[in-house]
Amino acid sequence: MTRQPRLIWHLFHHLRSSTSNLRFPSHQLIAILTMTTDLPCPFCNIADIHKPYDAAHPPASIDPEKTSPPSFLLLSTPTLIAFLDILPLSRGHLLVSPREHRPKLSDTSPLEARRLGAAVRVLSKAVSRATGVDDWNVVQNNGAAAAQVVPHVHYHIIPRPELRAQGKLRESFTMFGRGTREELDDDEAVVLASDIRQRVAEIIEEEGKDLLDDFELESKL
Repeated sequence: MTRQPRLIWHLFHHLRSSTSNLRFPSHQLIAILTMTTDLPCPFCNIADIHKPYDAAHPPASIDPEKTSPPSFLLLSTPTLIAFLDILPLSRGHLLVSPREHRPKLSDTSPLEARRLGAAVRVLSKAVSRATGVDDWNVVQNNGAAAAQVVPHVHYHIIPRPELRAQGKLRESFTMFGRGTREELDDDEAVVLASDIRQRVAEIIEEEGKDLLDDFELESKL
């Protein structure tokens, strides 16, 4: 399995980070990556490989190595996919996206937009339960000038732990998805992704029929 796509996106985040001496605007870095690689849309690749499943009864395990870089799936409906960010700002940082390639939020259909909103709410609850973190950011960028890295519309859900309570005074988060990124630990991600999938199922059971349409559930609750 090639590691090239993962390394390319890791390089992108390194170049645009506050600690790098190479401070190119995001749109220039995207142009450089596009011109120098044959990298396909990574989110379309995830959507193509991972087929929909019943979110009320998620599979116990999903092989992340089906894609390169690995994808740690949290939700997969006929309309949407959600997965862990491979360069997270915090534990549980995840992305929610339509299956179809829509560059910006304004390109989504009304139905996709509604189902994205429903998924963001449920996944926010699920990741909070899985991580034990009660505060989080929801971030959605449109276009390179607005810090959108992958030109396939997506929402970030980013847990924000109380760092001072953990004694991590040297670390800091800022708003809108900026901060220090570290590469995702694959072994930990497998466990966390499974936990979040189960939390989603738990919330669906609690909320019942209100979620049948937005999550396109196969089973009757």
